Amino acid sequence: MKICIYGSASDNIAQKYKDVVFDLCVTLAENGHELVFGGGTHGVMGASARGFHSAGGKVIGVTPNFFKETLAEELYDKCDERIWCETMHERKQAMENLADAFIIAPGGVGTYDEFFSVITQKQLDRHTKPIVLFSPFGFYKGIDIVFENAIKENFVKSSCLKLFATFDNAADVIAYLDSDAPYEYLKIKQSLKDG
Repeated sequence: MKICIYGSASDNIAQKYKDVVFDLCVTLAENGHELVFGGGTHGVMGASARGFHSAGGKVIGVTPNFFKETLAEELYDKCDERIWCETMHERKQAMENLADAFIIAPGGVGTYDEFFSVITQKQLDRHTKPIVLFSPFGFYKGIDIVFENAIKENFVKSSCLKLFATFDNAADVIAYLDSDAPYEYLKIKQSLKDG
């Protein structure tokens, strides 16, 4: 399975986040999965690529051409495959198209954008791919409060919570991706349609 991992491209973050993502990616590669990522060498992004490579996994980087000129992110130079695109929107679209599943690791504004994009696309039946919010050290604690309030105020349907799963450790992420659990919501949707 090609797994898209979204996460921080910054090296200003605590080492523990890079380490836990590296370890997760080692195990994913050992289980035969491939990485789709933004192509950077720093932060969580770079840790994911190094984790996959250290265990012999394939790494596919998706990068906008303008990064060559602006050096917006230093690129991971050991990608097995590099896909060049023109814009950040095209980058996001290419990663979504290539992936069979998504893991949202700790990250900043770009990572939040990617997370909500894949949830929105899934909610609109544009894909049925598993989405995991990986929250080591409680990184994403509080996001449940955002969703709960939006549900309470009728901005979001409670069924939206079935579109993704949140885990704080790698073992649970891997068990979830290797199970039928990501597709349970489809059975519920079908039963509602069938009456």
